[in-house]
Amino acid sequence: MTNASNFKRVRKAVFPVAGLGTRFLPATKAIPKEMLTVGEQPLIQHAIEEAREAGIEEFIFVTSPSKESLITHFKKHEELESTLEKKNKTAILSKLRASNLPDGALKTTYQNDPLGLGHAVWCARELVGDEPFAILLPDELNKGCLGQLVEAYEKVGGNVIAVMDVAREDTSKYGILDIGSDDGNMVSVKGLVEKPKPENAPSTLSIIGRYILQPEVFDYLSAFERGAGDEIQLTDSMAKLIGKQPFHGLRYRGERLDCGSRLGFIEANISYGLADPEIANDVRKILDKFR
Repeated sequence: MTNASNFKRVRKAVFPVAGLGTRFLPATKAIPKEMLTVGEQPLIQHAIEEAREAGIEEFIFVTSPSKESLITHFKKHEELESTLEKKNKTAILSKLRASNLPDGALKTTYQNDPLGLGHAVWCARELVGDEPFAILLPDELNKGCLGQLVEAYEKVGGNVIAVMDVAREDTSKYGILDIGSDDGNMVSVKGLVEKPKPENAPSTLSIIGRYILQPEVFDYLSAFERGAGDEIQLTDSMAKLIGKQPFHGLRYRGERLDCGSRLGFIEANISYGLADPEIANDVRKILDKFR
């Protein structure tokens, strides 16, 4: 087994949050999609907490000027904290303070044109620098997923992406792996194809929204090559690292909740409601009404 000390530690994470959230209009006309709540927290806070638990120290938002509330959410709110403290609302005060990020930990850069995920990641290149980095898509709630990737990265180095099996008819919705070796937990990656037709998919193992990549991916993203959907696809640039650096896919061990659609968003809130001991019984009663 390779010693973890041979690899640079993953300290930085990129959060692509510049999208318009058109699937949730008109709710997202004035509120960023990432501020929609699942359970007690907005989507972006779930992603930040996952990153913090995995040891991330610097949080890079690729955003747009209209999404200032994403940044404000993680700043200390002196007046609100003071009011809660005076009213002895210690439980909610503790939750509020837990959402604060240390000064200097949150960085921002802007994606002015919606040219795809690859372009969004490219916009973070100067803030990432010459370090391995994580990417988290806040649309997805994959609790503990980045921690699993970091653990795998410390064993194998290189590039590690979270993956899951999907139905063959759904391969056209995802980046799909061409698999080398497979031990049931981790696979070596021979190739990557963005949204292939089911009959052309090399496997049914798909990329989900968590990545650890080496900074050399920016060299390929800088070419601005258009791929599927006429967008600059992250998958296409990642594929060019294969054979030059170690590249593995790790099967995520946990529940994936895709909040990128209205139905997935409802499912996520039900899942979190049933997991909340304060309201779980009442949530079950509500669900029973519709049986």
